[in-house]
Amino acid sequence: MKNILLPLLVVATLACNSNKKTNETQTTMKAEETFGYDYDFLKKHKDVVLLEQDSMKVAIVGDYQARVMTSSGKGMSGFSYGWINHDVIASGKLTPHMNAFGGEERFWFGPEGGQYSVFFKKGTSFDFANWQTPAEIDTVSYDLVEKQANKAVFTKDMELENYSGTKFKVNLNREISLLSKTDVEKLLGVPLNDVAWVGYQTKNALKNTGTEDWDKSKGVLSIWLLGMMKASPQNTIIIPYQSGKANEINDAYFGKIPAERLVKKDDILFFKADAQSRGKLGVPPQALKPVAGSYDAEHKILTIVQFDYKGETDYVNSMWEIQKNPYKGDAINAYNDGKNDSGSQMGQFYELETSSPAIALKRNETLTHTQRTFHFEGAENTLDTISKKLLGISLSEVPKL
Repeated sequence: MKNILLPLLVVATLACNSNKKTNETQTTMKAEETFGYDYDFLKKHKDVVLLEQDSMKVAIVGDYQARVMTSSGKGMSGFSYGWINHDVIASGKLTPHMNAFGGEERFWFGPEGGQYSVFFKKGTSFDFANWQTPAEIDTVSYDLVEKQANKAVFTKDMELENYSGTKFKVNLNREISLLSKTDVEKLLGVPLNDVAWVGYQTKNALKNTGTEDWDKSKGVLSIWLLGMMKASPQNTIIIPYQSGKANEINDAYFGKIPAERLVKKDDILFFKADAQSRGKLGVPPQALKPVAGSYDAEHKILTIVQFDYKGETDYVNSMWEIQKNPYKGDAINAYNDGKNDSGSQMGQFYELETSSPAIALKRNETLTHTQRTFHFEGAENTLDTISKKLLGISLSEVPKL
């Protein structure tokens, strides 16, 4: 069995302006913004797996495909980092197209669009009316097979069929674990002094359990991890890329993103993340720098996405059309929610996403995608130091979109 290690995702959320502001945030935070509120809410509706290490908390729901729903760096009374759709969960009803339960890291398969899509049935048009998330990554429960204080392991056998009629039989092993301070400082290259934090890793191993090797001419599956974060009026997605590659950025997934919502400079872009206009963009491997993030100026929340890149060039293409180049897709995506073609909207969130390369797995071969998510709270100068180190930009340079 061959393991293929893929991008590592780091999502770092820093929610303070200074130590004084941290105290102010604690005293003014609404009860429904806390991790404890979300944890108690989830327990009323589903079995919740709680990982704990000191003040770090991570809540996972197996019924939602072993999804990390939210986390905290300050215990039950700390800020709840993930976006959760309380109304949808409380209703107990399933919805068409996609059940937007929320969660700061969920497991999906790519591609979303094109002749090898697993979201559209053969012969249908690529529009929202025909878009349907497969049950295996939407409504199917994953099985908990191991639980420790700081680690949980889930597994699921699945079968899927793409737009071209290719069938896939796979096994997923999803391991979620809290990380130590040593792990975090080594990965980020920054000290964790005077900050509260939580860090966790998910290791997603996808095995081809079918009777045949995969063939790219018939389509392959990719591992796709998506983080749903809380949108706000002053939130800006920040993605550095290789100098001079602005034209390589795909910003037309759901129509061209308006200029007042997206600013592309020579080596970095800024994309408004307020959940007021539906839009998506992607960074292909030829323009890639393995880091992305966002900054919420109102709530003083900085998000960092960091992953290892080993030079792969083939990524599934998720454009909603029959594609000339089905393996010229993106390694990083960012999404801002808003009203869709039907006039409805999923929720007040934005997403930071990474995908594995497109690999034609042989029978019994395994593809592994490991992602790490971090949230930090501290003084503004600490946040600025981390932003400069990882995004290459001072927080004062983030434009007001």
